[in-house]
Amino acid sequence: MDSTYSVKIWKIGTRKQARGTTYTVRWTLDGREWRAPFTTHALADAFRSELVSATRRGEAFSLATGRPVSHQTGASGVNWYDFAVRFVDAKWLRTSGNNRKNVAKAFMTMTITLLRTQPSGFKAIEVRTALREWAFNTRRRGEAPAEVTAILAWVERNTLTMAAWEDPQKVDEVLNAIGTKLDGKPAAASSVKRNRRILNVAMEYAVHHKILRANPLPKGRGTAPKTSSAVDKRSLLNPSQAAGLLGWIRRRPRGGPRLHAFFATLYYAGSRPEEVVAMYVRDVTLPDEGDEDQWGELAFHTARPEVGKQWTDTGEIHEKRGLKGRAEDDTRNVPCRPALTLILREHIKAEELKPSDLLFPGEGGDMLAGSVFRRAWRTAREKVLSDDEAASPLGKRVYDLRHTCLTTWLNNGVPPAQVAEWAGNSVPVLLATYARCISGQLKDLQKRIEATELPVVDDDA
Repeated sequence: MDSTYSVKIWKIGTRKQARGTTYTVRWTLDGREWRAPFTTHALADAFRSELVSATRRGEAFSLATGRPVSHQTGASGVNWYDFAVRFVDAKWLRTSGNNRKNVAKAFMTMTITLLRTQPSGFKAIEVRTALREWAFNTRRRGEAPAEVTAILAWVERNTLTMAAWEDPQKVDEVLNAIGTKLDGKPAAASSVKRNRRILNVAMEYAVHHKILRANPLPKGRGTAPKTSSAVDKRSLLNPSQAAGLLGWIRRRPRGGPRLHAFFATLYYAGSRPEEVVAMYVRDVTLPDEGDEDQWGELAFHTARPEVGKQWTDTGEIHEKRGLKGRAEDDTRNVPCRPALTLILREHIKAEELKPSDLLFPGEGGDMLAGSVFRRAWRTAREKVLSDDEAASPLGKRVYDLRHTCLTTWLNNGVPPAQVAEWAGNSVPVLLATYARCISGQLKDLQKRIEATELPVVDDDA
């Protein structure tokens, strides 16, 4: 027998602890006791009312779940944690490592918000780690150690059902949580927008699979923070600043010349760091030393973003992907100006690199680690820039070398369509990103405006 009509429901129990008050609903089925703890009396009372209503309707209760049979379908029959795991597994093979990591972080925060009670037998950091690194990682979940498995079992038992999304107050709590950092301060607008986008996809998935009747997230203007893709003009380097930073890196005792060539490629070719670390020597076409024309060509066809070995299918730190915004096997060719030609020629010769070698290998011959070049760049800023400059956005990120290059091309009159092709962007994205940084053309534009004769308006006419 899978169900029973022998049900007894008790009054709500209250237990005060240092971590807060817990309200527990207790009921028995054929003498077996079931419990459901809640953080507020209102939630506990609402759940108890559901149980009482089911008994009054003469509804059977499942001996497997302890809930009314009607709860086994729809939102009330699906545990949020189970749904989140199912969603992660369904999307795993079709998403990048970075996306997997972002989903895990967002779901971690949502799940903690949707717990009936906060954990008392585990540390908060242990629960967050178990959720982020194991529960919402399809590849690692089955390998979780015993202590993590115990935490996740507790989370599964103590998570609200998907019916929580039908409560506007609970939806607001989740939205507030994914927009707040652990220290209580507001999260960056870009992070909030990303988390809301992840949650929206999950809710649409729930609607599609008939778990929810409608997407519960608020719609319309003002529901998500505004973000801007425009580059901060203060982050751009002038030629003397760039020369000082690159020169210091070149003189760096450990791997200086190699890192100098790496940063020079970002600065002169406007490429992305994950594209440059994936380059091989054979992707560089350089003229002979005796040729008058010292322009070469760089071929970009692969990106190797660093996402962490736990998020890739291969278990490697870097994930192999095609170029951003392009077909999987597409290639982007970028001119290599004479200054970069000289640097790369010297680099290849000094490192004794063969065509099949990585152009910028790490110290062990493997792929150059992001932590290595980011640390070198951070140190260079501290050593070269003034205190005021180092505290400002000036060249704060390695990516600002790319921004500086593309802005320079646009300011020197290279057509946006050509810059977009070399940068690997669409023209609308390029202009939206760099329009605020274009300068030096105002006088010419003013002359063009003055040269245009407009009709004179006679007020008395």
